[in-house]
Amino acid sequence: MKINIREFLIVILALFLFLIGCQTPKKERKLTQNKDLYYPSSKPHTRWWWFAGTINKEDVEYQLDWIKKNYFGGVEIAWVYPLDPESKEDRFEFLGNKWSEIVAHTKSYAESLGLCCDFTFGTLWPFGGSFVTNEYAVKKFGQSQCQQRQAKSWEYPVKGYVLNHMDKKALHMYARKMLSGLGKAMEKGRAGWFCDSWEVDTRYMWTGGFGRVFLDRFGYDIREYMNELYEPQNAPVHYDYMKLVSEYVIKEFYQPFTETAHKNNAFTRVQCGGAPVDPLNAFTVVDVPESEAILFEPKFSKIPASAAALSSKPEVSAETFTCVYGWKSWPGPGPFSKKEQTADLKMLADALFANGVNQIFWHGMPFNGKGDSHIFYATVHVGEDSHFASELPAFNQYMQKISAVMKSGETYSDAAVYIPMEDAWMQVEYPEELQMPWAWGAYELRYIEPADEVRGYHPLWINHDFLKRGRLEKNKLICGDACFSFLYVDVEYMDREALAAIKDLADQGFPVCVKKRPKEPGKIKSPDYLSLVNQLLSLDHVSSDLDEVVDHKPFIESLSKLEYWAKMQEDQYVIFISHPKSRGLKYPIEYGQSYCEQDIKENIRINFPDKSFDVTLVFKPYQSLLIRIDSEKKLFFEDITFVPSTPEKIKE
Repeated sequence: MKINIREFLIVILALFLFLIGCQTPKKERKLTQNKDLYYPSSKPHTRWWWFAGTINKEDVEYQLDWIKKNYFGGVEIAWVYPLDPESKEDRFEFLGNKWSEIVAHTKSYAESLGLCCDFTFGTLWPFGGSFVTNEYAVKKFGQSQCQQRQAKSWEYPVKGYVLNHMDKKALHMYARKMLSGLGKAMEKGRAGWFCDSWEVDTRYMWTGGFGRVFLDRFGYDIREYMNELYEPQNAPVHYDYMKLVSEYVIKEFYQPFTETAHKNNAFTRVQCGGAPVDPLNAFTVVDVPESEAILFEPKFSKIPASAAALSSKPEVSAETFTCVYGWKSWPGPGPFSKKEQTADLKMLADALFANGVNQIFWHGMPFNGKGDSHIFYATVHVGEDSHFASELPAFNQYMQKISAVMKSGETYSDAAVYIPMEDAWMQVEYPEELQMPWAWGAYELRYIEPADEVRGYHPLWINHDFLKRGRLEKNKLICGDACFSFLYVDVEYMDREALAAIKDLADQGFPVCVKKRPKEPGKIKSPDYLSLVNQLLSLDHVSSDLDEVVDHKPFIESLSKLEYWAKMQEDQYVIFISHPKSRGLKYPIEYGQSYCEQDIKENIRINFPDKSFDVTLVFKPYQSLLIRIDSEKKLFFEDITFVPSTPEKIKE
């Protein structure tokens, strides 16, 4: 038989490649399997502000082509105010036919380019509009007429009512109206429906039937206390009030929002930050929990990241670079607008990665046709005229690489830290030095972080609902993807329900570190509360001394406060450690704050049950580290080098 040499070599090469593929460890193949992800490319996306007016296809396609070229994975359209507030020029009617057609075309064209196209589920923030009647508008105690309206929406100068977030009938009405305009676009493929952070006035929130439900639940009439609800002496009443408000907002808004999305070929990406809720519970009922920085400091991201781990959600997104150098009132641009420096942005992105974020959403890109130069007033400017335009593709590729790695596998966790929700609801307000024009209530949990003594155990936040939901296996507490060796409790107040859940775990032998005797919040006290506390504290494996509770060393020991996020990928560990300049970032950052001339060295020890080893970390200027530890406990530093331009340090 005559052998065709060329065909023979092709067969041999194919066989060789097949065998190589078969020998690839499963853990490596797993890194490329993103079938359960909503954003499988992991490329950064950007918010895309459409200013009220007319939109043409050519400009849409021009800007989406630029997005594709610059290594973005997609856009999220947000409908906002007209560029000229005094202008009377024509604009597409919000949710009208022309509006609907251009949105559907945009979605279709984005899909043709392999880009995602999400939608803010409304115009401006929060949900609302001219079609929201007083019946479905946000309510306050003692007021029959809605007092809160949208200010700078697509419909400006019309100021529509803000939606009642405590009544799912209002949400369902609102969704039907939104789908009257978005329906054509949703036929083009699945999209994320975005809900921004809370911008509804939370003082004296009320809804029909709330007083009756409160009376049945707590045994007293809340209406007798509402006028003085925020006075210090009424903190126990405020606790009861907030506990019920949280349940209302989650069950009447966030949960039906996600259920409605699923019925309409959509998923939800939601910032529950700032909402009057237990955030762990709220972030759990949406599809993609989203954080925000730097109006929320990076450490806040550990809350949505904890919720994701507790509920087995692989993605945690973040609205990133918002007002990075500060904020000015509309319509003026923020400080250093169009002068943003990549090194500063990378510093912030790395801080988010080190607190559990794995999907970046730039904030953001104004709508601009060819030759236009419009800006959005409260943002880092994304566009072909960006100050960092030449670095954008490489920077996006860097963020995509970190995001993809940190989406794979499961979050490593050893310490469950009880979130101080009860303390926040009992505190009522932040002290003046911690308040901001948009943040006054301690319920926002903006500044919490786990105690230093548990940092090395890679702690995650947990609440009483997950303590009840979790199961013990070989004396490990399993909650979703999280697996804890012990519980750490350092709070002033603890609900009886939580206390009972913790005692139940401790009765079964689960180690618990209780730093102080908890007190019962709320107005009506439980007769057995003190007895339960005494029973809990009397158990052998319950102590205020962490060393008496934990029989093993922390995963990472360090003399400094390095910020890191750890993942388990089958039999590998992956650890992202952010550059020391990125730790403890606060709003706003200084222009050029990332400036760094020399290497920084940090010594750590990594501990396993059967092996420990010391590691010297060398942080080159502007560089974070990605460590992989294989099944044989061998450590490798992965190349994640991206060197931004050296930043200037100047003041505005």
